[in-house]
Amino acid sequence: MSGKWDARFLDLAKHISDWSKDPSTKVGCVVVGEDREIRSTGFNGFPRGIEDNSERLNDREQKYPMICHAEENAIMHAARIGISLKDCVAYVTWPPCSRCARSLIQAGVREVVFPADCEIPERWESDFAIATGMFNESGVTYRSA
Repeated sequence: MSGKWDARFLDLAKHISDWSKDPSTKVGCVVVGEDREIRSTGFNGFPRGIEDNSERLNDREQKYPMICHAEENAIMHAARIGISLKDCVAYVTWPPCSRCARSLIQAGVREVVFPADCEIPERWESDFAIATGMFNESGVTYRSA
């Protein structure tokens, strides 16, 4: 896709990230088909029906085992309504972690795009390196825009 479309879909992913109630990190994902149609969206948050109160959201020991990442939510939403993500492009406000990389690969996503101005916290660097290696090995294009 062109730089103009990359910017549009990354802007939309940023808008969707604001729907997250996570007080520390908000991530959005838009998965787009080959005709630039939006196939699915997601943001980081608890599964449907799980109360997202501030006590849980502010306690990482409670939050991390329960929270779904934006990419996972986009993939699971598509599966729930019977939409294929094969050969799609995922626009994400943050580079995917290894957990999301494996899910995007398995869902058939062919390309992942994230903002060029992302600053990665040091605690995530090794995990992002694993994710990048998985994308490279599986043939998924991974780039910033």
